[in-house]
Amino acid sequence: MSLTELKVPDIGDFQDVDVVEVNIKAGDAIEKEQGVLTLESDKASIEVPSDLVGTVKEVKVKAGDKVSQGTVIALVETADAGSEKPAAPAAPAGKPAAAKADAPAPKEAAAPKPAEQKPAAGGSQDVKVPDIGDFTDIPVIEIHVKAGDTVEKEQSLVTLESDKATMDVPSPAAGTVKEVKVKIGDTVSEGTLILTLERQGGGVSEVEEKPKTAAPQPAEKATAAPAPKAASFSGSADIECDMLVLGAGPGGYSAAFRAADLGMNTVIVERYATLGGVCLNVGCIPSKALLHAAAITDAAKELAHHGISFGEPTIDLDKLREFKSGVVKKLTGGLAGMAKARKVQVVTGVGKFVGPNHMEIEGEGGKKVVQFKKAIIAAGSQAVKLPFMPEDPRVVDSTGALELRQIPKRMLVIGGGIIGLEMATVYASLGAEIDVVEMLDVLMAGADRDLVKVWEKFNAKRFANVMLKTKTTKAEAKDDGIYVSFEGEKAPAEAQRYDLVLVAVGRSPNGGKIGADKAGVAVTDRGFINVDKQLRTNVEHIFAIGDLVGQPMLAHKAVHEGHVAAEAAHGEKAYFDALQIPSVAYTDPEVAWAGKTEDQCKAEGIKYGKATFPWAASGRAIANGRDEGFTKLIFDEETHRIIGGGIVGTNAGDLISEVCLAIEMGADAEDIGKTIHPHPTLGESIGMAAELYEGVCTDLPPQRKK
Repeated sequence: MSLTELKVPDIGDFQDVDVVEVNIKAGDAIEKEQGVLTLESDKASIEVPSDLVGTVKEVKVKAGDKVSQGTVIALVETADAGSEKPAAPAAPAGKPAAAKADAPAPKEAAAPKPAEQKPAAGGSQDVKVPDIGDFTDIPVIEIHVKAGDTVEKEQSLVTLESDKATMDVPSPAAGTVKEVKVKIGDTVSEGTLILTLERQGGGVSEVEEKPKTAAPQPAEKATAAPAPKAASFSGSADIECDMLVLGAGPGGYSAAFRAADLGMNTVIVERYATLGGVCLNVGCIPSKALLHAAAITDAAKELAHHGISFGEPTIDLDKLREFKSGVVKKLTGGLAGMAKARKVQVVTGVGKFVGPNHMEIEGEGGKKVVQFKKAIIAAGSQAVKLPFMPEDPRVVDSTGALELRQIPKRMLVIGGGIIGLEMATVYASLGAEIDVVEMLDVLMAGADRDLVKVWEKFNAKRFANVMLKTKTTKAEAKDDGIYVSFEGEKAPAEAQRYDLVLVAVGRSPNGGKIGADKAGVAVTDRGFINVDKQLRTNVEHIFAIGDLVGQPMLAHKAVHEGHVAAEAAHGEKAYFDALQIPSVAYTDPEVAWAGKTEDQCKAEGIKYGKATFPWAASGRAIANGRDEGFTKLIFDEETHRIIGGGIVGTNAGDLISEVCLAIEMGADAEDIGKTIHPHPTLGESIGMAAELYEGVCTDLPPQRKK
């Protein structure tokens, strides 16, 4: 018998990790693989197993200590000291432990089944859609390669498009394309076979590792971007702070305000004169002001069916623009006041990293350098441009459309996603004749088709032409308009003339425009930044949030990420682990959904049940003269817990919040159904849908209880 030191084994890149629990004491008999210590980093908990069999003679660490690889945990009396090699601890969530020559490989690197192996270099490899977060059934909008093409590692193979933006799927290796397995218009999910690749020779077989995941996650996260070497900054700083936030959109100002509330001396850098970013200044807020005006205009016309006639509405564009600007001004002014109250310093100008702890801001008054201890990147995204569209004021993105310079007689909306359809709704209500063109075979990709069908039926007469499976191929600016040519099933033979063309084909992140490489922050070739569940980048003290970290590109997601990043930077144990992120199309009628869709459940093999309550049975909807909609709830078939839901109808975006809360709280159908909802309201349709699922709804013909 002899004494052997029990040490912390290889725990990957982690150092000085906190001991939160010691699971052994002197005199205890321990076995191999028995948990002896629990560590907790800022990213995950790590269980350290024993690699020895014997009796604990002395424990060398206590709760609160910091340990690294090689730290002595305890002295153990063993029968054969020193014959064992340290075992790897259980890999922390989101970060597998690194495998060393003297340590057994972690679970993720265990010998896989043959089907899980990449072929030896020089052989054939199936290339599949990697982990793309919660997204399923995403349409393929572009294929960049064909059989016989030579591709490099990381080269984009196909482009996918969700309801808000596009994402590329990169090649995992260099080689030659043997066969492409998908075509434009197909829908794909994680694991869908894209193509077969003949890999370049000169290597050995390697294990197919599942990409690290972080919530939420774009396609680019499946392939880690190489970390650049940080620059060294030797100049002096004009401003010093604890926290610097780059970008003052909803995510950025929320992060800055939360950091300030936690006691951090905070600076926010914003290129524009007002806070609020795209959403508040030229996006979701002004668009809702115009959508409100459009809805009132339509309602005034419809009231004639109720016996109330106002006559044909007249549009005063100057006053309408003034109303929209007033809404924006009120909110931006409020943000400026809150920044001042929190003593958050706002620096106006274009910010770029010049080192891992310095940022240079170029503004009207010259250049300033800010030195920071921590940073949160919230630089957002910009509208995708089509290269063949002419530079002409009659060709606009969503920002240009919101300027409302005129009401065109004839307008084309390129892109049948949420942004395009919202602006199409506004301009149609103001009197424009609208054509919509979409490359895919569906509008509003991402929502279940039953929701969208209600919208399509209601809007059948609103738009002149809806061209699905149709590609915009050419545009030419002439004195009398923009002439646009199309290809596809619904494409007109001749070029069509339009007074205004809105390009709404998605947004691309700004990660490549902020000098991130100077700070050592890795950025993918499409401009995304990979983060962990605390929104931390590959650089320990720099975080990223919002559109930069991927789908969905939504303001409310960015706000919550901003809170998490600020709290994590302050040392709190905060993580972004949302069970659902709601989406809303503020069209007429509105379409909203949260959690799992039916399409996702089918793709993921989830056994689910659903209940749909028609608004034709809702007293409030009938009284409103708008009973075209319905409320659908999706439940786990075994537990009856709600896992998703969708609503189509007036104010669906407001109603979906109860569904969001129910999903996060783990409510089941009985919980929702037995919650007393006010009557008569549209909101009670959620309770009635839950009752319907349980077979106890008395507002519809009798149903079979689940």
